[in-house]
Amino acid sequence: MPEEHASERIISCARNIKGRIDDKKKPSMKFPKRSLSNVTYDTQNGYFKLKGDKVTRTLTYNTVKTFAQTLRMMALSKEAIDVGEEVTKREAYYVSKNWGDARFDQQSESDTVMEDVEAFFQVNREQLGFIPEEKGGEIAGELIVIDSERASGEKVRIDCTRFGSGAYSVPISVEELEFETDAKFVLAIETAGMFQRLNNHAFWREFNCILVSMGGVPTRACRRFIRRLSEEKGIPVYAFVDGDPYGYGNIYRTLKVGSGNAAHINEFFCVPQAHFLGVTPDDITEYELPTHPLTETDIKRAKDLIKNDPFFRHHKPWQRAIKKMLKMGARVEQQAFAKHSLNFVIERYLPEKLEKVENFLP
Repeated sequence: MPEEHASERIISCARNIKGRIDDKKKPSMKFPKRSLSNVTYDTQNGYFKLKGDKVTRTLTYNTVKTFAQTLRMMALSKEAIDVGEEVTKREAYYVSKNWGDARFDQQSESDTVMEDVEAFFQVNREQLGFIPEEKGGEIAGELIVIDSERASGEKVRIDCTRFGSGAYSVPISVEELEFETDAKFVLAIETAGMFQRLNNHAFWREFNCILVSMGGVPTRACRRFIRRLSEEKGIPVYAFVDGDPYGYGNIYRTLKVGSGNAAHINEFFCVPQAHFLGVTPDDITEYELPTHPLTETDIKRAKDLIKNDPFFRHHKPWQRAIKKMLKMGARVEQQAFAKHSLNFVIERYLPEKLEKVENFLP
């Protein structure tokens, strides 16, 4: 949805609230409930979708501060759209210091209200003029990104094979980018260290692929970049993350189907084409990897994935993998392959896995 439409929606909402107040009625706003309990796994399209549960925020004595903060955040959004500015999440928090009693005490509070406004209008925060602080991820390999200079509009060709020991950083907004590539697949990697090892050895050249460093749970920009690249160029995406409940349930699942908290935008910010390369519980025994015992938090998270997460409940291979992990009582890191040699992951593990793509977890 274009930004001007977001601005029009804000105006319409404000008029409705003012009309209720003029009629001496309590104004209210209904927000989608942003939690895993309010999503369903759309197996046809491959991502989490919102159910119909709503949370109503009515202006009362007890809610006046939160209600005022919501309206001020909407006003800040409209101002940013109108003047063509971008406001970082951190800046939005500091702007609120001018809001008197409606100011935020912690950035976590302003982030939550910003996400509420985003969900209310069914748009992403960039369309509301808000941008994150974090980078979008790093890219290396057989890809040319075509961007443009903001001032002149001149097209810029960025060759992702020519950054030396560095990498191309995904910008906050990726909608205007164009791609040229003959790569066979995208390898999305959890840790910056593993990404750097593969990049240092030009793994992308030997296997004609594109490497993406997710840096933990991938940002929206990173997920959108991979999604557009995969769809527009028709190339598969393989995820390479730690073999633990967090890697499975937070990093990989967010990449593939999105999250409950952001279900209103999962349609655009997830990668249904992704499949899980590793590290799996089977890899622990197959490659005799050193492990760490599961913590109480790990065990709780793993059991919750099996019982409550719509994605893992749907896929029996994932149910088996997580149950095996629980039975083993162990988790494993990407770097565990260094037990055999520093480049074991390049020389043996990844080549062997890539020969059996049909066995990847969904």
